Amino acid sequence: MDAADTHDDGPPPRWRLLGPGLVVAATGIGAGDLVATLVAGSKFGYALLWAVIAGVVIKIFLVEGAGRWSLATGHSIFEGWRRLGRWTSIYFGPYIMIWGFVYGATAMSASALPIYTVFPQIPFIVYAIFSGLVGAALVWIGKYHAIEKLVAVFVGLMFLTVVGSAAFAAPNVLDAVKGLVPLIPEGGVINTLSIAGGVGGTITLAAYGYWLKEKGWYQPKWMRVMRIDNTVAYIISGVFVISMLIIGAELLYSANIAIESGDEGLVELSGVLADRYGGFVGNLFLLGFWAASFSSVLGVWNGVSIMFADFWGRVRKKDEDHPDRRSGGKYYKFYVLWLTFPPMLLLLIGKPVSIIIAYGVLGSFFMPFLAITLLLLLNGRHMPEKWRNGWLLNVILGVIAALFLVLGINELIGAFSPG
Repeated sequence: MDAADTHDDGPPPRWRLLGPGLVVAATGIGAGDLVATLVAGSKFGYALLWAVIAGVVIKIFLVEGAGRWSLATGHSIFEGWRRLGRWTSIYFGPYIMIWGFVYGATAMSASALPIYTVFPQIPFIVYAIFSGLVGAALVWIGKYHAIEKLVAVFVGLMFLTVVGSAAFAAPNVLDAVKGLVPLIPEGGVINTLSIAGGVGGTITLAAYGYWLKEKGWYQPKWMRVMRIDNTVAYIISGVFVISMLIIGAELLYSANIAIESGDEGLVELSGVLADRYGGFVGNLFLLGFWAASFSSVLGVWNGVSIMFADFWGRVRKKDEDHPDRRSGGKYYKFYVLWLTFPPMLLLLIGKPVSIIIAYGVLGSFFMPFLAITLLLLLNGRHMPEKWRNGWLLNVILGVIAALFLVLGINELIGAFSPG
């Protein structure tokens, strides 16, 4: 970086499409999101296409807010939360530990499932453990640029396989256009809210500011670059989830085929594709399933580990720029190990009910927590006046916060519901 680049009023920097936005979007679009959209398409056809698009727009605003805070203030999102009071740490500390424990097992399982489907000769748990170990090894030293390039490769695989499968399904353009009208089908309220609010990541949205810093984008002069990066990346992720809706509408809804709502639903879909278009297409889709799952492993193992390092470094009263609070530091490496090894116990013994309830309770509040705290931070005294929200952004974030509160309450009810 030359001297001119250290001034906010210098020439605008050159930008590239490949950036932190692609990482946060690819990390957020995991197997669970693909299944949720697929199930919506299988139940309601194209009726919820507008909700998928709304979900993309919601994520663009949330991630832009996280990025704007980091660039405008020079502080991480966690430093912002601490400025709102100690209550944020009281929530975030237990959440990130329980979330990592459960998510580690979930992510390893999702990455193993498509491999096991093709090569069932080796026990499933071996593939799951191997996926976690490979993910940990790839992110261990915390080199962001290498991770970014790997994620870009997985995005290319997802585009080839998921979008290619949608093209094979031959979307009905007229029905798709009708799906742009905001209507909620009978019995589809929860599906609609989940699609609009749930597709595209949870805690990883808050990691965006950390990835900006790892990329070298850390001053207000990068604001326009960040917004382009974020918008383009989420448009790409929108293409993926719309493709899954098309597949659900054309292959499942039209043929009245029901699939499971878990990751197994994607395996069932590969079978439907194989029956319709041949084994090559079915296996190609499984490759996309694996790419979506393993890109989430890489993104979470890196991004959430940086968040934990920042959190724990703050608890230990270390300066914000201390190496221990950055990627590759000892707190970062501890959380990489936490995501990898303790969750293997869940793979062996199943998921204890008490852990799942705690995971559901804390997880149901994270997206409302993020939306509400961003609303407070982006209007607060620590935010430079030039970069604060206008009234329109406040209305939009307020609506988003209300949406996530409704979804959070629904998830909370689900966490305590029997069965």
